[in-house]
This record gives sequence, structure tokens and C-alpha cells, in this order.
Amino acid sequence: MSPARARLLHQLQQRLPAGELSLNPRVLSQYAGDKWFAAHQPDAVARPRSTRSVSTILRFANRHQIPVTPRGAGHGYVGGCVPLRGGIVLSLERMNRILEINPDDFVAVVQPGVVTARLQAEVAMRGLYYPPDPASRAESFIGGNIATNAGGPRCLKYGVTRDYVLGLEVVLADGTVARLGGRTHKNKTGFDLHRLFVGSEGLLGVVTEATLKLLPLPPYRANLAIGFSSMRAAVRALHGILRAGFLPTALELADAFTLAAAYRRTGSERLRGCRAHLIVELDGQRQSVRDEIRSLQGIIRRQKPLFVEVGLGDRQCERIWKIRREFSYSLRDTGLTKLNEDIVVPRGRLEDLFAFAARLQKKHGLAVACFGHAGDGNIHTNVMVDFNQPGAKRRSRAALDELFRHVLAWGGSITGEHGIGIAKQRWWPLAVSTEVRNLHRKVKRALDPGGILNPGKFIG
Repeated sequence: MSPARARLLHQLQQRLPAGELSLNPRVLSQYAGDKWFAAHQPDAVARPRSTRSVSTILRFANRHQIPVTPRGAGHGYVGGCVPLRGGIVLSLERMNRILEINPDDFVAVVQPGVVTARLQAEVAMRGLYYPPDPASRAESFIGGNIATNAGGPRCLKYGVTRDYVLGLEVVLADGTVARLGGRTHKNKTGFDLHRLFVGSEGLLGVVTEATLKLLPLPPYRANLAIGFSSMRAAVRALHGILRAGFLPTALELADAFTLAAAYRRTGSERLRGCRAHLIVELDGQRQSVRDEIRSLQGIIRRQKPLFVEVGLGDRQCERIWKIRREFSYSLRDTGLTKLNEDIVVPRGRLEDLFAFAARLQKKHGLAVACFGHAGDGNIHTNVMVDFNQPGAKRRSRAALDELFRHVLAWGGSITGEHGIGIAKQRWWPLAVSTEVRNLHRKVKRALDPGGILNPGKFIG
């Protein structure tokens, strides 16, 4: 850090309430990265307690051209909150209050540092439901979910974070505080500006408050865990469910490599020799859900499954989901580095994707493990790498290049949940046209002309 910047940061420290800006090297090192493989130490860490402080920080940083990298809980997988240009990491962890839960309006008003699972538990106690369920919901913040437009298994029926954001309070790069949207479930007053900030990865502004849509809590749920001898049978079962007119809460699919790793971790005999695994969940009224689960079993048995396990009610459902939550940990147990790519393909390409992953594995000599949200085509495709092997880095890059090119050729997307960040910058020009990239730059320049917010990421 230059002496000039150090002097400026000391000035900013004096303008903020005590303890809101730290220059302590031990603190700085804790905010250098997320769950991806890159890190860069910032010059300062701001942990404001109010919108006023966020505004002060951004106004000062904009005036003096100090980079600012907004940060949630740091559970991202693409390096989105790595402060590549140093400057200030702006952590929203202390803005963690649930300001309102209104059962009459079906809204919650929260600060960005509220943990997603905490909000879900609080609204459930009032008979309400906040459906978005990223895998990191026990640790991730609502603000980070908004920044990445987080999803999860329930997206098939309920949609992603964007679908629940009714209004936002946002601090722009120059310190201006704007309240966008509102608390009504319908609003066509001007542009949908609040949605512009959902999925913006901290490049356009800092969310300091969110008004979120809630739903009535479904009184009952049930699910099925099904093992198959082939991926083709599993995909046919999935299509059969949807063609029969069912809209499950979740449809989760896993491949043979993932299941073999999960067997080694859990010792579950049902996974031994299982080549594909499908979880189907329904929710709604008790009797209708039980009737539909019986109908689903009839559809599934046409594909001659190895087993069908039924979960009725919350406790039994959670027992089935427990093994799904072990998949990622099971892959880590292999000792290989897991390059987690959250690609999305059109649903009709699911079987093609799993077949292509098998070919990719043979061609590049790297294990490829696929599991995830098959209901909406969002399959986490994990390239498993031993970086101690000669040429592993080159082969993994070639495998990812081939994966993303195939996904895009099928009309898919290079990211469904995690965002671009640093990890997917290489493929950003392949994923969108020159015209679309230019449009992104125009929006960025309009809202952040000095380019201080999260610099070094995918918008140049």
C-alpha cells in the first residue's frame, strides 16, 4: 500500500464510528478470498453497521479512486469477493438484523448480513416460507444470495432469489442511497431497477436492505430417493414425471462417480453398484401429496429402479436429503481438487451432458463427477484434478474449455448460480456476444463511472 493511500484510509477511519474500519494485517488476511483458489490482501476492511456508514465509505472511496470490493459471507466459488486491486473490502456481516416479518403483507425486510437459514427458520415459525435454498444457506448471507442470484434444489418449482426480491435499498458508487421497488407483490412503476442489482456481483452498488416476498408455508412434504442401473433410466424417469403433469419441488440427480464416493464416505449399501440416483420431492396439502407420491412411484417403476425409498413428512424427508448433502464432502474425501462448475443445459440435453462428461473423463484422464438440480438443467459438473500429476493443470484447463464450448453449443449457460467472478472470466467472451458485453460496460459506466466497485472482474 502506498503512503498516500495509507493516509487516506486513516482519514476515512476517523470519519467512521469506532471499529468500523480495520487496518490490522491479521484482519486483512481473513478477507483476502472466498472458497475459490485466488486471494489478494486488501488495504483495509470495513465492517459498517449502518447504511449511513456504507454511504460515507463509498463517497470517500469514489472521490479518491480507492477500489471497494463488497463481501457477504465469503462462501462463493468463483472468487467474486477477492479484492484484486487491494483497496477496501466492504463486509456487510454486521448489518445482520431482520427488520420486519409481516404475515399480512407476506414480506420480510432484512439487512444483507442475515444468514439465509436463519431467515427461513424465523418466517417458518410464523407459517411463512422463503423458498430459495442455496447449499450454503446455513452460512451464506441474503446479500450474497442477491449478488449472485442464488438458487438451489427448490428452483424447479419456486424459482431463484430474483423471484423473491420486491425492493432494495442500494448505495451507489458515489454514495447515493436509492430505494428501488417496494413491498407490493406487483409493481410496474418505471423500470425494474431493483432487479438490475440482483446477480450483479457487487459491480453496480451495495445492497443495504432487502424487501423479500414470502409465501404460505406448505403444511406437508414427501419425497422419493431412487437408485438406477443406468443414467438413461434415471433421465427417462425424470422426463416421465414432468410429462405426467407433476411439478416437483426438487428433482436432484447424481452420477456413478459421485455415488461411489458417497458410498465410501457413508457406507450406505444402497449406493453400492448404483449408477444414477434421483431425488424427487413434493409439497402441499398432506392428502394430495401422499396421493401424488403413490402416482410417482408408478411412473418411476416403469424404468426398473434398483430401489425406491419413500420419505413422508419432514423427518423422513430430511433423512433422504442427508445423503444428498454428503455428495460434495464425498468428492473432497477423494483427495482430488474439485473444480465445481455450475453449468446449465436445456433439460432435453441432460442425458447428452452425462454422456459427454464420461467422454471428457476418458479423453483428458480426469475424473468428472456430475450431480445437481436436474429439474432445471443446472448440473454441477466437477472436474476432479490431482495437481501433483505432470500436466494436470493443462489437462484440466483443456477439459473445462471443451465443457463450456459444448454447453454453449447446446444453448446452455456457463453458470447458473455461482456467477462469473474471476473463475469464469476466461469464458465470458464465449458466453455472450460483443453487443451484450458492450451493454454491460455501458450500465457499469453509468452507475460506477470511476470503476471503483469490485474492479478486475468480468466487466472490463
